Amino acid sequence: MTDATIDFEKLDGLVPGIVQDAKTGQVLMVGFLNEVSYQKTLETGYVTFWSRTRQKLWMKGESSGNRLRVLEAATDCDNDTLLFRVEVEGDGLVCHEGTVSCFTRPISFPVAQEVR
Repeated sequence: MTDATIDFEKLDGLVPGIVQDAKTGQVLMVGFLNEVSYQKTLETGYVTFWSRTRQKLWMKGESSGNRLRVLEAATDCDNDTLLFRVEVEGDGLVCHEGTVSCFTRPISFPVAQEVR
């Protein structure tokens, strides 16, 4: 395993963190991490984000119990985006709207219809 140096400078100190269910492959959510939340994630083994709206650290699931235990992590080729393959603890409803994934709203995409 290679320890990559994450580039927090490109997006003003933040990097996107994509969260994927390790068992199903489903993308569950995307959040942002700064250097402190990244270190906290490494220390605890649970995904910890930086809340841009509240300007503070938050461990996903700290109030709901649906914590994200990291099984594997990787960075992209530019070292500016993280991918966390996780096991969801709790009832498995990761989204604050009560769904497994935050990606539940389909978008009609006309070009895709023509390709089929």
